[in-house]
Amino acid sequence: MRDLVLLPGFMCDATLWADMVPDLEKLGRLHYGNVYQDDTLEGMARRVLAEVPEHFVLIGFSMGGFVARVLTLAAPERVRAVAFVASSARAYTREETEQRKQGYLPGNRPPRANGVAMGLHPDRERDPVLLGRLRDMQRRLGPEVRARQAALVRNDGYADLERITCPALVVACRQDRLRTFAETERMAQHLPYAHFEVIEDCGHMAPLERPHELAALLRRWIEREGL
Repeated sequence: MRDLVLLPGFMCDATLWADMVPDLEKLGRLHYGNVYQDDTLEGMARRVLAEVPEHFVLIGFSMGGFVARVLTLAAPERVRAVAFVASSARAYTREETEQRKQGYLPGNRPPRANGVAMGLHPDRERDPVLLGRLRDMQRRLGPEVRARQAALVRNDGYADLERITCPALVVACRQDRLRTFAETERMAQHLPYAHFEVIEDCGHMAPLERPHELAALLRRWIEREGL
């Protein structure tokens, strides 16, 4: 049976994938990447590689997609295929990095105000269940993990994507307010063997908002590629 390695986004823990688990377990054994103890993408990638099986399909959501890019380039012989969900390869400006270190999200919105809600589709930004799950993950991970993840340096990586030669899937969310559609679509344009999919009526948090649709996209891609 194949192994799937799941890399979460900024201040998300393994419960991010909870609604997808029944579908994903039909595809293979699940492994949750540890992106909580390092403050560089390279450090995160090394830690994940040390803790997961020899060969695997890699799935990176948002920040996890940045880690997935670095990891795939570092150990191409181990990654059978890689999926990038609501992610990017765009460099963060110095201002954006400093805002994250100070606890702010895009648009200068403090996370305790409406920054968390910005991760959701506008029609769901007041959904108490989804907001509760997002805030619970942040609470469990705590300020130390936030500080490490906020300190990540994210350099432009679009040219690097051209060196990834395994099958790739790029998934964009139509109403994503944290990641522009163009920057996610651009990833597919730079990956030599990419398949591009769009989830409609979905904000940034696809694993929470559209778990079954996302799982179905992953299943079809894995089957199509014969992984």
